[in-house]
Amino acid sequence: MTTTSLSPRATESAETEVQVPPEAAARRVQGLRHPWQWVATAVVLILALNFGQTLFTNPAWAWDRVGHWFASPAILAGLVLTLEATAISAVVSFAGGVIVALARQSRNRVLSGSAWLYIWVFRSLPLILVLLFLYNLGNLYPEIGIGVPFGPQLEVRTTNVLTDLTLGVIGLSLSEIAYASEVVRAGLLAVDRGQHEAANALGIPRYRQFTRIVLPQALRSIVPAYVNQIIGLIKSSSLLFYVSLLDLFGVVQNLQSTYPTDIIPLFVVATIWYLILTGAIAIVQHYVERFYNRGLKGSR
Repeated sequence: MTTTSLSPRATESAETEVQVPPEAAARRVQGLRHPWQWVATAVVLILALNFGQTLFTNPAWAWDRVGHWFASPAILAGLVLTLEATAISAVVSFAGGVIVALARQSRNRVLSGSAWLYIWVFRSLPLILVLLFLYNLGNLYPEIGIGVPFGPQLEVRTTNVLTDLTLGVIGLSLSEIAYASEVVRAGLLAVDRGQHEAANALGIPRYRQFTRIVLPQALRSIVPAYVNQIIGLIKSSSLLFYVSLLDLFGVVQNLQSTYPTDIIPLFVVATIWYLILTGAIAIVQHYVERFYNRGLKGSR
């Protein structure tokens, strides 16, 4: 028969557990009380209910007219143009952002300096100013072309090549590239330097290092951030109205001049559609982030 002896620390711990009063052991643990959270919740709910009440009791909202205009052919045509301009600009901006970001990180001072200057200029200029300059490009340069400097030139008329939609997409893309390049550059800098050193040690060519090692890891932070940029791009597309493009906002503006009694309903229609578009992008952003964060601790 063997005997087991307890250490002094274990004996002391056992005695302590025995000495816990029964009423203390049976007492329920209660969380901290936060009365101000309940007060804030009540205030928010009261304000939300009051606003909701005005939405349906105030006849000025004219919800019947909202339903009339919501899916009208003119509104849908403007919506299609908004989606078209946004989609093209998003693709062009991302590709241009990658190029400018790589130039910004180049050891060539001409390339890095030019990229820095481009980013500085187009992040400083309001988008509406860029669009207006492009819309009047035909007055500055009636003909555009390529050729040998101070030599033969292949030229065409500016107005024949650059349509209103093309000018709008170029304006959106020029401004968005400046922001997209910073998103891409931040993603590239987030890749651990050891990855580059390991690839160099293995003798992997630089272009394969970028396409197979650096870029796939950088996309984890680039793509979710750029999807968020697309939401801003959708809202920026409303400025296309000022260069004679009848996007969603432009159609609403035109209809308001024809139907002055429907100003508020038309604003509501535009608001709902913009909320739908940005909501859809937000859902895509959620799943994109979940995809790129898979395997990380705490990700869902």
